[in-house]
Amino acid sequence: MKPIHDTGLPRRSFLASAATVVMAPAVTHCSASAKDSGGDSGLERGQLRVRGFADAEMDFQLIRQIGSARHGGASLGECLALAQRITNADPASWVAEFSQAAARQEADALARAQRGHALSAHEQYLVACNSWRAAEYYASIAEPEHRRLGLQSRACFAAAMQAGGLDMEVVNLPWGDTPLPGYYFRAPDGRPGARGRTLMLISGYDGTLEETWIAYGRAALARGYHLLLMAGPGQMDTLRFYPTMSFIPDYERVGRAALDYVLARPETDARHVALMGISYGGYFATRMAAFDARITALIANSPIVDLHNYMVSFVGFDPARMPPEDDIQLADIDHIPPDAMPLEQREMLRNLMLRMGGTGFRSTYERLRDFQVDDAALARIRCPALALVGSGEGKEPLAQHAHFLGRVSGPTASHVFTLEEGAEGHCQTANLGYSAAVSMDWLDEVFAG
Repeated sequence: MKPIHDTGLPRRSFLASAATVVMAPAVTHCSASAKDSGGDSGLERGQLRVRGFADAEMDFQLIRQIGSARHGGASLGECLALAQRITNADPASWVAEFSQAAARQEADALARAQRGHALSAHEQYLVACNSWRAAEYYASIAEPEHRRLGLQSRACFAAAMQAGGLDMEVVNLPWGDTPLPGYYFRAPDGRPGARGRTLMLISGYDGTLEETWIAYGRAALARGYHLLLMAGPGQMDTLRFYPTMSFIPDYERVGRAALDYVLARPETDARHVALMGISYGGYFATRMAAFDARITALIANSPIVDLHNYMVSFVGFDPARMPPEDDIQLADIDHIPPDAMPLEQREMLRNLMLRMGGTGFRSTYERLRDFQVDDAALARIRCPALALVGSGEGKEPLAQHAHFLGRVSGPTASHVFTLEEGAEGHCQTANLGYSAAVSMDWLDEVFAG
């Protein structure tokens, strides 16, 4: 192994930038931190203060958690209180605090259920589910703790659905010896045997089935859609069962299995089967629609047609072109000095390598070159398509959004979320309710036409 401490400062800076944006460009709005005074007047009405983590990625993750409060995935007050106890840019501190909060919330939900308060139990289990997910995010996928946290989130979600009386089925889509996890929901007002509209939802790099239900699934159900939440190789839900399964570029294979399942159900109207992809899911969904005409409407949030270029744009250089002697291998990561790459960024880099099936930084970005939807494939998308993106996501996501709109053959619509809407960041995490309204209203209009 090469001596990491001998690397040059420019290279260290590049690597730190790359690790920081493994997921997506971070946004830095108001969130929370530990301390402040009550102002010059001396009047204080409480101990919580709204600030931002100095670390942009951790700040984004807190906004992500707070953003789910509108749909029942968190409490603003608990998030702010948690932030006061979390050490900036320290993954272990984040995991410990969110785990403790999740355990407390889960115990409270159970106690309420045992006393016959089903609605309160439903709401508390859902908050606990999302707190376990937040802890799962910063846990290393190389450690058993990551799996435990994810499965605890899944268990709380099942308890929430049961307490809330929702018609949910656990799904295992066929995938050789490793069936892919999913959930199916029948529309609440659906009559037995009556055919209706269906929305298939797939998240991205670190979104989960449960988080996707909070963000968009419950909004779709409220509008009368049957719902399939699905996950494929490399995604968080799949890693809970198969920790070594990495991403694949040809996600149309996952889409084929999902469509076969949905279209075999008696309540499915084959004329109205929509697909929505979120974050990396914008690539997965675009690829699925390009190779399967059974999808009758597509929502890409945002449309990614070249995952390699998408990721390179946030790093500022292409790691696939690094000289071999400058490469960072998995075995090197723990030996990188903290002044070259903080602990948080090390974990993000390690997770990216493992989930892309690479052994080094360079080989990981070489692998990303396989994740493309070329113009010929885009032209095969003839169904109505909605392309979403945040104005603050960066030049490359905006460029790929425009490229998608200019190359697909079917009718297109677009929405670029703005700072004024509080939704310009990646996946509109700070205003999920508005994002759901834009998406679901468009889909209602398409299927009504």
